[in-house]
Amino acid sequence: MTDRQIVRPSRLDLESPGRRDYWVALEHDSIWGDHLLPLTVFVGPDSKPGEGLLATGSNHGNEYEGPVVLKHLIREINPADVLGRIILIPVLNPAAFLAGTRESTLDDGVNLNRAFVDGAGVTPALAGITHRIAAFVREYLWPRVHVVLDLHSGGEVARFAICANYHPVDDPQLARKIEETARWFGTPALMVYQNVTPGLLPSEAERLGKITVGTELGWGRAVCTEGVRYGRQGVLAAAIHNGQLRGTIEPIAHHAAGTQRKLEMVDRDCFTVAPFAGHYEPLLDCGTPVKKGQTVGLLHDFDHIDAEPWPARAGVDGVVLAQAWVSPVPRGQHIVVVGRDIT
Repeated sequence: MTDRQIVRPSRLDLESPGRRDYWVALEHDSIWGDHLLPLTVFVGPDSKPGEGLLATGSNHGNEYEGPVVLKHLIREINPADVLGRIILIPVLNPAAFLAGTRESTLDDGVNLNRAFVDGAGVTPALAGITHRIAAFVREYLWPRVHVVLDLHSGGEVARFAICANYHPVDDPQLARKIEETARWFGTPALMVYQNVTPGLLPSEAERLGKITVGTELGWGRAVCTEGVRYGRQGVLAAAIHNGQLRGTIEPIAHHAAGTQRKLEMVDRDCFTVAPFAGHYEPLLDCGTPVKKGQTVGLLHDFDHIDAEPWPARAGVDGVVLAQAWVSPVPRGQHIVVVGRDIT
């Protein structure tokens, strides 16, 4: 078993050649102790200031493909093959991971993927553990890398057509690098999504000019076999192609076959909202092509047992990208998401 050193962020060595394994200690707000983030860093002979790869899992605490992928890679990567800098954090949000929930339910109740906002970890109102994790990433990790991979899954929120995802960016060279990196995951779909939600980790990394890719590798608080395969492929490919890891890698799955669909969901028409609290019944699988107005699923109201179910219709022509996973849904939830096919 690896002997991990417990350190405060200021004591991390992310520069010296070799491999180091840490528990990064961030002060706990409720007990006399610390939250411990597992971090492994590999530094090779060709490492350069400001260059490297950071891959994180469990930004949300009930999404498990990312943690599994990175736990495997910590064991599999040979330090002798590392050229630059590779930082792997299987569980970025231990507070949420311990609770098995999307947010840090047992602590400050904050969603880490909404916590990358001005003042995070600094101002008193934004000083809970989740905002302090965001501050740690900003201060200690991002300045040392140029590639950021944030491995997500649908958790209990949604079932997705498995995808790598990213935002549109204005810099054409960066946009090309991001799309190439996303394609190497091999997923059936690439999701190009809106960039107006405040506090997203990928949004902030992109604004700093990082090659930034997210994923949706599964759903239902489970571990999807194909999702793990895609995640492992994408991290290794990004490390190799960006000069951080020695070796070659071949395309897999939909990337190899040339069958990846590039799906865009950047406006409100792509989202179908539940008009009342009810139980969602999907009629079509994610990944199915649909036309605008086509019924994708039904929303049932069991308090009005004799009422016809409400048809959840596609708002645009495209492909069903995501649907509600847990059947009971609150009013206002996005229960169907259709991406426009821009392949």
